[in-house]
Amino acid sequence: MDIIAKLAEELNIRRQQAEAAVKLIDEGNTIPFISRYRKEATGALNDEVLRNLFERLFYLRNLEEKKEQVISSIEEQGKLTEELKQQILEAETLVAVEDLYRPYRPKRRTRATIAKEKGLEPLANIILLQMTDKSLEQEAEAFLNPEKEVNTVKEAIAGAMDILAEGISDEADYRKYIRDLTMRTGKIISSAKDPETESVYEMYYEFEEGLAKLAGHRILALNRGETEKILTVKIEAPTEQILQYLEKKTIVKDNPNTTEILRAVAEDSYKRLIAPAIEREIRNELTERAEDGAIRVFGKNLEQLLMQPPIAGRVVLGWDPAFRTGCKLAVVDSTGKVLDTTVIYPTAPQNKVEQSKAVLKKLIEKYDISLISVGNGTASRESEMVIVDLLKEVPKPVQYIIVNEAGASVYSASKLATEEFPNFDVGQRSAASIARRLQDPLAELVKIDPKSIGVGQYQHDMNQKKLSGALNGVVEDCVNKVGVDLNTASASLLEYISGISKVIAKNIVAFREENGRFLTRAQLLKVAKLGPKAYEQCAGFMRISDGKNPLDGTSVHPESYDAALKLLDKLGFVPEDIRNGKLTGISRKITDYKKLAAELEIGEMTLQDIVKELEKPARDPRDEMPKPILRTDVLEMKDLTPGMILKGTVRNVIDFGAFVDIGVHQDGLVHISQMTERYIKHPLEAVSVGDVVEVKVMSVDLKKKRIQLTMKL
Repeated sequence: MDIIAKLAEELNIRRQQAEAAVKLIDEGNTIPFISRYRKEATGALNDEVLRNLFERLFYLRNLEEKKEQVISSIEEQGKLTEELKQQILEAETLVAVEDLYRPYRPKRRTRATIAKEKGLEPLANIILLQMTDKSLEQEAEAFLNPEKEVNTVKEAIAGAMDILAEGISDEADYRKYIRDLTMRTGKIISSAKDPETESVYEMYYEFEEGLAKLAGHRILALNRGETEKILTVKIEAPTEQILQYLEKKTIVKDNPNTTEILRAVAEDSYKRLIAPAIEREIRNELTERAEDGAIRVFGKNLEQLLMQPPIAGRVVLGWDPAFRTGCKLAVVDSTGKVLDTTVIYPTAPQNKVEQSKAVLKKLIEKYDISLISVGNGTASRESEMVIVDLLKEVPKPVQYIIVNEAGASVYSASKLATEEFPNFDVGQRSAASIARRLQDPLAELVKIDPKSIGVGQYQHDMNQKKLSGALNGVVEDCVNKVGVDLNTASASLLEYISGISKVIAKNIVAFREENGRFLTRAQLLKVAKLGPKAYEQCAGFMRISDGKNPLDGTSVHPESYDAALKLLDKLGFVPEDIRNGKLTGISRKITDYKKLAAELEIGEMTLQDIVKELEKPARDPRDEMPKPILRTDVLEMKDLTPGMILKGTVRNVIDFGAFVDIGVHQDGLVHISQMTERYIKHPLEAVSVGDVVEVKVMSVDLKKKRIQLTMKL
């Protein structure tokens, strides 16, 4: 297979682009580096296309390897024909290769192999040829052999039928036809093991849907219901049509001596051997497809969450709400440093509201707190009531926001949190994390396993290796898009930078602690285990503000410094003008990028990137995202009435809609059908995590805690 041609066709890119990307990947370059600094080579392929290309490249190379193994195994058996070799080489999926290999795969002892050992293969061939003018009983008599335990005619015929049934089930073309037909016209059917049991799977207690139309989230729900032993799930195939097909393929002559027996063989082959295997394969394929879809959605949600704009320059009070054990508080300054921690008991059973308010007023005054970040877990609603009351009594303006605390408890109990805050308990660490994830969501959320961040569906039911790989790729892309301050970034943030491993990230922090601030990017080469290749990959994503070289504070790569300096000189500027923000509008001074790029001996795309960066040095792509909604008043679920219009923040996007936080502790659901007037295939076409949207309340069910919303105003 021409893998490059295949990649170009699948990803709808030019052959040269695919070729260049594969070469760069094989040379050990990371996706963020290729995407940002090798645009000329790849024709500006973005990180999403490059990640898809990387995944498919891995699959296709595995496929080619598998083909070689299969061909070599069949050849060793002396059974490889030119036609079979060609079929294997042309196969486009691992399933197709497995189908072709099936007849030659070393088998455990089956009914057919036992029958062959008894010498019944010639009898099977007589039946298959359908040319005998004797009855089968007469033919079978010749194969009776007490030594081989073939004592009766009936046993001989049964053994021959087993050989034929396995032969039919090993035919790759038959299996492909049956699999495709079942996928096109078959159904999935589920029922409850105990219909009296109440569960979240009630809609699947009597459920059937065509396999071709089955949505990914339904597949994952059915799988989970089956795993939890609440549902029985099976595939209903078009059995009659399949049996007709197998009979037509097998019964090629009208011979009264063999026709009926071959009909029985076809049915046995399908029901006993083919159907269970095909059902397994289809269920696996559906699950894989559903998982891929869910992982894609999870990745998009995670990207939007990580790219939330930071709230800079404010002292924040992090509030981890609880009942019995009290609410843990942490005051965090504008750089993320924890200034103070304490515990208050405004919620049940203590209900020490006034004492708690007194503590809060002192903290607000002492540290000039202007923002309170409250986790959305247990006792969040009760804490919010106390905060709203307090804000009315405080003379200065203070706002609050409810933040999604998913993963805060995972982080606070982690080894990393223990190293970061050795003298804090888990509650204090959690409160600090809740404050910091508002100040800089990206820097804080990278400390948590992406699976624990709570913006996906069925994440625990998926292929964990595949999920982790995809989500880590998303985090890597986000961190590199934003870049990091080399002198303040934590090891957890640094390890996601292109070319930097966990070990090197720790070495960078250790180097900083030992030698003080980095003054130049070039000093990175003195960090243990950070060689020239890692430097090439990471340097452009590391920023040094107030360093010796103003270019070190931008995302211009050191390999392009000479070109950047020549450009500044040509336009009448000096490097110091970068720091002083004097380069706004320089793009208007350039009339011919192509000519200038040739003069500076760099690519045109690289020149455009340099100009863009010099105009707005170290710009943060997160600034373009919608800002979070800060609140000063509280709304309860019982205050909601149909028709009410509210502003909310999209918290999670799933296959059938989106959950929106409208400030009442219970997120409301906007079903996909209520998102836009136009038809959309997936909610991600209309909304993303973090979007601020206007919604209208359709219905409120206090008992089930369900809020139905619409974006069609």
